[in-house]
Amino acid sequence: MSVVDTAVEGLHLAGEMAWETWWALVLGFTIAGAVETFVSEERMRQLLGDDGWRSLGYGTLFGAASSSCSFGAVATTKSLFKKGASPVASLAAFQFASTNLVIELGLVMWILLGWQFVLADYVAGLLLILLLAGTFKYLVPEAWFAAARDHVRSSDGVRDPSCGMDVDPTSDDVVTPDTDGGTEYFCSESCKRSYVESRERSDDSRRPNLTTRGGWRLAGHNAIGEWNMLWKDIVAGFLVAGLIGAFVPRAWWTTLFGLGAAGTLSWVVASATVGVVVGVVTFVCSVGNVPFAVILWNNGIAFGGVMSFIFADLIVPTIDDAYRRYYGLRMAAVLFVSIFATAVVSGVAIHYLWGGLGLIPPQGEAGGTAPSGYTRYLNAAFTLVFLAEAYVAFGDDADASHADAHAD
Repeated sequence: MSVVDTAVEGLHLAGEMAWETWWALVLGFTIAGAVETFVSEERMRQLLGDDGWRSLGYGTLFGAASSSCSFGAVATTKSLFKKGASPVASLAAFQFASTNLVIELGLVMWILLGWQFVLADYVAGLLLILLLAGTFKYLVPEAWFAAARDHVRSSDGVRDPSCGMDVDPTSDDVVTPDTDGGTEYFCSESCKRSYVESRERSDDSRRPNLTTRGGWRLAGHNAIGEWNMLWKDIVAGFLVAGLIGAFVPRAWWTTLFGLGAAGTLSWVVASATVGVVVGVVTFVCSVGNVPFAVILWNNGIAFGGVMSFIFADLIVPTIDDAYRRYYGLRMAAVLFVSIFATAVVSGVAIHYLWGGLGLIPPQGEAGGTAPSGYTRYLNAAFTLVFLAEAYVAFGDDADASHADAHAD
């Protein structure tokens, strides 16, 4: 088979995976947009101030509900940590849950891998959060977190409060409307509108509810905002998985995952460790990682290694560099080592727990949950939902630009 033929086969594999998961992605982002619209963030911050079970639970719940790409999750966590959220609630619970316990990840995993993997993701994810919380509470000196919080506060420049981008207050392009708390700086009119809307939602008496048309229009805006953050990573994830599936010989994977006899503790630990390493090296995003996880599972990695691979999304090089810039080199190292270790331990633990319960499917057997006929109808229905959300989002932006032009 020629290189061109192999590339075409890879693109075909990528297209098949994208087709199977399209409706699940639209549904997941639609729910995420609704949660963003109808749930107050101010109350969320008030509940994350200590390292007790209550804050840990709320951090996990709010993280899973917030639904974000890994980069967005890290930025949001930094904001919560900077404003006083505890390390347990923010760096352990919220940050991990907002990338690995979210709805769209579970839906895509259900379609491509099967329900056993989805349930394992949530159980192992909760275990990982508990391990991280224990590490931060009992092993990492409190003074290190205090220094990290000081580093965040001293290193933050002027940022757009809506999207988090650095802005130059002296630039003529920056929007600077006065607010009740002083002057805020925005990179664009759309970010200013988003900020104003979020401020209105923080007031319970003015926050949109499920029965208002304006609330659902804003939910459509937020759903498209989720797509804006993630679509490149998702497309890249499908392409990488398809091309690797076509180009990399099965024998190579067999060698990579053949570190110990299959079924032994050394094989499970090696699979989990290699899974994290592969996740760090080839990471796209938590959702985009799932198609690649299918390739690993079809080529011999242990069940727990799949989980460890998916959990590695928060220690890839670009995010490690963000940790360094936000919290300093020492805390970046703490986050990398602790997440790496807990991802391996959680993967090994879920492998043996699921094995004991008889929930591990035969090696390489995955997906098939939704028959092709249902996929076709669901894709058609949710394509209409996506088009409606896009019309609301881009139509409103076009109307606003038109109005601004007439005002000038």
